[in-house]
Parts: sequence; structure tokens; C-alpha cells
Amino acid sequence: MLTKLEALILGIIQGLTEFLPISSTGHLYLGRNLFGLQEAGLLLDTMLHIGTLIAVFIFYRDEFVKIIRNPFSKLTFLLIVGTIPAVVIGLAFKDYIDEISTTGVTIGWEFLATGLFLWLADSAKNGYKKLDDITYKDAFFIGTFQAAAILPAISRSGMTIAAALWRKLDRETAAYFSFLLSTPAIAGAIVLQTKDLLGGGGEQISLSALLVAIISSAFFGYVAVKWMIGFLKKHSLKPFAIYVWVLGLIVLYFQFTGQF
Repeated sequence: MLTKLEALILGIIQGLTEFLPISSTGHLYLGRNLFGLQEAGLLLDTMLHIGTLIAVFIFYRDEFVKIIRNPFSKLTFLLIVGTIPAVVIGLAFKDYIDEISTTGVTIGWEFLATGLFLWLADSAKNGYKKLDDITYKDAFFIGTFQAAAILPAISRSGMTIAAALWRKLDRETAAYFSFLLSTPAIAGAIVLQTKDLLGGGGEQISLSALLVAIISSAFFGYVAVKWMIGFLKKHSLKPFAIYVWVLGLIVLYFQFTGQF
């Protein structure tokens, strides 16, 4: 049974790692295994995603008000175009992704791959594009990289920020658009998870523990979004690359020695 302390810790992990470029799914897999909660996955993941969705809605409330008032704006279509690749890949490979997400057999290598993309993207020349300068081609390119993050330890935010930097978005705008684009992706994950839950895939977790998970995920998700946008404006992605490389090597060591 999930305790409130475990729910708090997992909420913190989800909130921070959803928006820091280090993979929330990979960290949650490690966190659940640390607590021996391998079977507490689907319901807990759904609640944690609800928390981070709340964080994004609060942070981008002005943008979403504009979208509601003008649903046919350029921003609306940028988000739609950027989401298409993840929808196509997600539906086409859902069963395969579910299997490797459950076993975690590839996450060590995926952490290493995330680090490589972060390191290479950080070396790109400084961009100049602001939010109003983003084209549909830019959005689709960034969305294609988001689709790769369907793999459990490939960071969604890391891949979309990297892609945005390669499309010449300035560093602050790259993070800003990355997190805004996360909204339909997170919402879609919630819908798919809810469908599975209604099909009998739920677990017994106390309401109080779920509330703790949602609140902590939302709070730390909001903190991570705000902090990361400011951080990337002036700092490098390379510390995150080094972190996931070290983590990936540790995971691979434990897997190869049969301890994980």
C-alpha cells in the first residue's frame, strides 16, 4: 500500500523531472522500484500526470485564456501540429511501449541517449526566434522529437528543448514552447491511462495518498517550469547531460550485475 510519504516523494520526482530534461518516466520507474511499488503503477501515474497538468495550466493560464477566446489562433494550430507525431507514434507502438516501460530493460541506454541529445543541442549556436516567430515546420520538427520521448527514459522536455534549439529558437523560448507543447501530451497520457483504469487496471491506493501525490506533483511541477525557463536563458544543458549519463551508467551496472 502506498504511504503518504512515498506519495509525496514520488510527486516531487514527477513534478521536477517532468520539466527538467532528465525523464520523469525513467525516474518514476526507479522510484517505484526503490519503494517496492512495481504494481502501483497505472492509477498512481495517472494522478501524478494530473498534478503536472495542473501545474502547466496554472503557469500558462494567460495563453490558455487566449486559446479559449480565439480557438483558431496560430498558437492553437502550432500545438496541434506539434502533437501529431506523438499521437501517431504513441498509438502505433502503444503495446510495445507499455511492455518496455513495465520491464525497464532499456532505461539505462535511454538515459545515455537523452544525455547525448542534450549535449549536442547545447552546442548549437544561439537562436533568435521568439514565440511569434515559430513556424508550423518548427512545431512539427519539435513534435517529432517529442514522439521519441514515448520511450520511458527519453526525456520529453529534453528532446523538445533540443529540437527547438536546433530550429533556432532562443533558449528561453525553446523551454517556454517545450513546456506549452507538453500540455496535449500529458492530457493524452491521462486519457489513455484513464481508459485502461476503467477497463480494470486500477490499484488500491488510499484517497489521502493520491491527494498528496497530486498536490506535490502540481507544486513541484510549477516550480520546475518557472525555474527551468529562467535557468536555460543563461545556463547550459550540459550539467543535465552529465547527470543522466551517470544515472544511465549506474542503472546499466545494476542491470548487468543482476541487482536490478
